[in-house]
Amino acid sequence: MEKEDELQKLNGQVSAPRDGDVEDDDPLVLSSQALAALQEFLADQNKAVASTPPASSVAGEEASDKVELVTEDWRLSQFWYEPETAETVAEEVVTLSQRFSGCRVACIACPTLYVYLKKKDPSLQVQLLEYDMRFERYGNEFTFYDYNEPEDLPLQLKHCFHIIVADPPYLSRECLERVSQTISFLASPVDSLLLLLTGEVQREHAAELLGVRPCVFKPHHSSKLGNEFRLFISYDPGTRLGGLEEDS
Repeated sequence: MEKEDELQKLNGQVSAPRDGDVEDDDPLVLSSQALAALQEFLADQNKAVASTPPASSVAGEEASDKVELVTEDWRLSQFWYEPETAETVAEEVVTLSQRFSGCRVACIACPTLYVYLKKKDPSLQVQLLEYDMRFERYGNEFTFYDYNEPEDLPLQLKHCFHIIVADPPYLSRECLERVSQTISFLASPVDSLLLLLTGEVQREHAAELLGVRPCVFKPHHSSKLGNEFRLFISYDPGTRLGGLEEDS
């Protein structure tokens, strides 16, 4: 409605030159081309407003079950989780966080989870490491991250995270190796837990590089990817997440 009201207001106030004298009281309208351009501009503005709000805003909207996310950028290999997946993993992280005093969580290339975590527990200290600068809106809880430079990170982040959730952007050993370096950089040397979301094809590499095992619960993406994804973890969840998958 705001868009329509604004268009009607502009349509009645903006003048366009025409042949002959123009009287001050003569109402003028936009040309069809100008009106179309204006409508496109306002639509873009509305999209910008409707995209993901700052984390503090998301966290405060507890009355709403819907979580707004920015549009996936497939050029950056971005594929958001289905709500059920995001809710399940976020709930697991919040449960794990109760083990630690002053728990800090690092989300590597998983902005969907960051938003769900902040909605579920606004007080939780979460750092999002992401390549996409759109997430700079999260202020000091955002850190630019390029997996090609796995340890090019602020020193204040070194060895200070109790829980790390990583979702490498590509299903290759090379990518996982570099993300593994980042995990080692971030993880608390005393006690830390790891959740790794990646393709089933990375099972052997994940076990070799990070010592993680798959749980029964399987993550899914809204875009219905062809590759089967798994959640690999470094601890025993008991009956949560369906428990650890038994060795075949």
